Amino acid sequence: MSNDPQSVSGSLRRNEFVVRKERLYGRLIAASALLTILVTVGIILSLSGHALTFWTEISPVAFFTGTNWSPVIGNSYGVLPLVSGTLIVTICSALIALPVGLAAAIYLSEYANDQVRSILKPALEILAGVPTVIYGYMALVYVTPLADSVLPLSLGTFNALSASIVVGIMIIPMVSSISEDALSAVPDSLREAAYGLGSTKFDVSTKVVVPSATSGIVASYVLALSRAIGETMAVTMAMGMSPQMPYFPDVVRNLAESSQTMTAAMVQIAGADSYGGGPTYEAMFAIGITLFAITLAMNILAELVRRRFREAYE
Repeated sequence: MSNDPQSVSGSLRRNEFVVRKERLYGRLIAASALLTILVTVGIILSLSGHALTFWTEISPVAFFTGTNWSPVIGNSYGVLPLVSGTLIVTICSALIALPVGLAAAIYLSEYANDQVRSILKPALEILAGVPTVIYGYMALVYVTPLADSVLPLSLGTFNALSASIVVGIMIIPMVSSISEDALSAVPDSLREAAYGLGSTKFDVSTKVVVPSATSGIVASYVLALSRAIGETMAVTMAMGMSPQMPYFPDVVRNLAESSQTMTAAMVQIAGADSYGGGPTYEAMFAIGITLFAITLAMNILAELVRRRFREAYE
């Protein structure tokens, strides 16, 4: 080991440079994290300011419990028809996307070889890159006529069924990709132990791997549903803009007729210059903060589920 003073001095300078560089990297990363928090806070403050202005003119009770949304004719601001339309699309799309996405993830993780996986996974994720307006166009031109001819339903031009189908197809890549990553993270030792006990591949996949990856799978479900709740263009084109309360217990009628989601109502308000800055304009922000609260609650739920069912492997 050299005791040359110049060598020692150069080494110290290099170490000092490395330390400064690492501090700079740490500050840049911290600034990026802080920026995301500030953006979120800014969104909340922006929405809250206009929403509070709206609720000073329109009772919050009337807004959250009203069953009629007609901001232009009648000045009715009940948000329940919009919430029900959003939930119909979200629930029905979930019935399509969640099982199909999980099945695709199980195949990619447990059954497909490396060559097949390298082809199918990118092909599946291409669905996530298709513009949502294309899904809306497909719903109008292809899905609605096909469903009307195959199913014993009398579908209108705009209907909740077509919107649910295209949104379900749209969120399949999110479910399958995140779930596949969670399944692949399960240690092979668990699979080998199950095979050693005489289990079949299907049993290993469904009774060992899937339960072990529950936290990741549930997180993918919640994120996909949050994506479905926030979808705008596809549901606007496929479902229309006719807000109405759901018909109970006639579920089929709810799917066959037009309705309106919360995001579609916001687009309608934003695109109407005649609304000006009155209560109708402010209602857009009240809907936005309500939608933000719903998606925030779902993400908090996902985090709680992840912590509850998280498996730590060594």
